[in-house]
Amino acid sequence: ANIKSGGKKKVNKAEQLRLQKEEEERRLKEEEEVRWQAEQEEAARLEKERVEQEQMEKLKAKDQERRESELAELHSLEQKFLSAQRWKTDYRAQEKWEHYLRCDGSPDPTVLQEINTFISLWREDQNEDIQLVMQKGEQVLNLIEKLQFLLLDTSPSEITEKETVQYQESILELQNLLHQKYNKATEHLLKTPNMYEDSGTGNMEAVIKDKNVSFCIWANLKKKIRFKNHVFCDVQHGFDLPKSLAVSSVAVRILHTHYDHVSPLWLQCQRVPKLEVLDSKELTPHSKDNVEESEEEEKKAREEPNMPTEEETCSDGRKSAILFKENNNGTADTNETTEDEVEKKSEILDISSQGQGTPMQEETNGKEDAITDENIVDLQQFVPVGGVYHIDALQLPPQVKQIKDWSMVEILDAGLETYPYPPEEAEDAKHPPIRITLRLSDNVMYFEDPVIARWDPAGQQWRTDGISSITYESQEKSVTFEMSAFYTIALLQDAHLHMPYQAWELQPTGMDEALLQVTTVFAAVHIQIKGNQCMLSSVVVEEKAVLSQVTGKWISPLELRTVLKKAGVNIFPGEHSHKYVSVNRKAPLAEVRAYQQMALVASAFAFAGSKWNLEAGKEQVVFKVSEHLNTDAAKDWSLYMFNGQKAQKLKITEASEAFSEEIEEGSEFHSTLYHMLKDFASKEATDRVETASFLFTDAVYQLLLAMRVLTYS
Repeated sequence: ANIKSGGKKKVNKAEQLRLQKEEEERRLKEEEEVRWQAEQEEAARLEKERVEQEQMEKLKAKDQERRESELAELHSLEQKFLSAQRWKTDYRAQEKWEHYLRCDGSPDPTVLQEINTFISLWREDQNEDIQLVMQKGEQVLNLIEKLQFLLLDTSPSEITEKETVQYQESILELQNLLHQKYNKATEHLLKTPNMYEDSGTGNMEAVIKDKNVSFCIWANLKKKIRFKNHVFCDVQHGFDLPKSLAVSSVAVRILHTHYDHVSPLWLQCQRVPKLEVLDSKELTPHSKDNVEESEEEEKKAREEPNMPTEEETCSDGRKSAILFKENNNGTADTNETTEDEVEKKSEILDISSQGQGTPMQEETNGKEDAITDENIVDLQQFVPVGGVYHIDALQLPPQVKQIKDWSMVEILDAGLETYPYPPEEAEDAKHPPIRITLRLSDNVMYFEDPVIARWDPAGQQWRTDGISSITYESQEKSVTFEMSAFYTIALLQDAHLHMPYQAWELQPTGMDEALLQVTTVFAAVHIQIKGNQCMLSSVVVEEKAVLSQVTGKWISPLELRTVLKKAGVNIFPGEHSHKYVSVNRKAPLAEVRAYQQMALVASAFAFAGSKWNLEAGKEQVVFKVSEHLNTDAAKDWSLYMFNGQKAQKLKITEASEAFSEEIEEGSEFHSTLYHMLKDFASKEATDRVETASFLFTDAVYQLLLAMRVLTYS
């Protein structure tokens, strides 16, 4: 039995060794197979890469071959921007001539002698009737608006520095004179308060308003403590006075100007990043050298993104065809490393609104001082919306006395005097605050609780101290607060609450007509474009159309920007907006040229935002495109990528899992977006592009550039 079991053990051991050997052989064979397979796959991958590389080189060579002719074709299309600029210049000259021929007594605000005569004559005019002052005020506001639009819309090549300073000084003088006249009219009213006597209280109450301004004046004729609070019934503004004022010879004025003449002038006249198209005589004919030079410069611009390239080369090698202005001084948008340098160079015009100082108060050495006092409002982050409320306590002037048929009144040299509160003699003592309620304008949207600020004339800034106990009623559209003295008040809103946009789309709706839609967290804004004009067709908030007062009017893109910002719908990034909004900043080369070429083809192609634009990096932009010739066409979107000098159609779709720069099978590279789209376009679409009006092209471009949809989405 023992021998048997010993034999069994040997057999088992031999069996074990045999199995081990087989296992080892199988493992080696499998490893060999895996290795062989990996080698095959690697060889296939390398071959595929080689073929792809070869294919890519062929496509690049093909693109290079036709680059010159494509750029020449684009150049002829780009003449539309020059035509638009010439048209605007001619239109301004024609307007000037027609104004001269009309000879209707209204001054040309650009002619210094005429505007000075107008100001002198009105200053000397003794008629202080409030209705007449408001009528004249409308004319003054139109003159100011004309000058502001000229400063915003005239290209730097057409306006001298001297003219710029002259227009700014005229604006300030007109603003100051208008406010002086409002004060004179107030004084005139307060001399004859009996005309507006309130039968219930015996005090005076007057509410006089038009579309530009609302005067609410209350005079304390009875000096009774129980009448210390008052609501102006027509406008729903109200106040609650401390007891000491309720028994004093005091008048309260709430003067609401629906415009802002208080903030510094740079805020009132903010330019947008702007494309400057030069006169054709300055354009050099495109040649091979120029194309190569252009490529060199573009390569350099890409390698050194921190160099502010004020003179960028245009798509066909023309120098200076685009100047990308992120500020009023033409400094190019650069990456963060030189932002401080750029800002040091940027001299922001800061002008005293009431004109006490010199008209050109530049910031200290042009440097931008960081605001350290948290009570000072940063006007790059918050903007006044809904105009300005001048809230004053005034000394009651001597009253008119009736003696037989004569009206007699004592005339004071001082004019309208403020009533000091808190009283100066008791600075240390605590004084009760003034409680104010303001009913907000229906022409304005506040999407968040507004910031209440007071104007500080000494520091020339808006401040938040001195104001407390703020309650904002969004349903009633009113705000109540307490203030330690009588102040000029503004309601400010975050300038960037609509940014970044959630979605945007530009689609043709007919020949030289298009619809631009921008969706933000709070609102959907629809803008129709037709020829050189645009119309705010709707602003939808929580499925409800709002701001009906400003919709449905055909205006210029510049006016539309003014109207929307004034209404609290700011979809126009400013010079410093990238500091307040988390965005993927794009290279100016890619962004500006994309807007330019989108505008050139906007009569036949629809464009929309893509989620992949964020992942495409700084140097290139990605968006959706679809040929779109009739209004009901179902959109067949494709994705395109563009870096300003190379366009490609992408293989991925919006629903793909990851971003890839791989190009659509069967497609090629092109030097321009126009030629890229042409590869897949119908004859009708390309015909439309060629025959599109230069004014329509320019209007689309101005709007895209003002909204910066490729960076702020």
